[in-house]
Amino acid sequence: MFLGIEWYWWLLIVLIVAVSIPFKVKFMKRIGKRQREKKERYDGKWGDDQ
Repeated sequence: MFLGIEWYWWLLIVLIVAVSIPFKVKFMKRIGKRQREKKERYDGKWGDDQ
């Protein structure tokens, strides 16, 4: 027992973190790509100029 939690709860917490990290990395890459595309689309435009 560490910090009042049984070993199987620690195992569950570690598994959840290990599974969620790849999803977070994928999500951050997708958000970064979307922001770059949005910036490139509007880069150099003034007002209503298209």
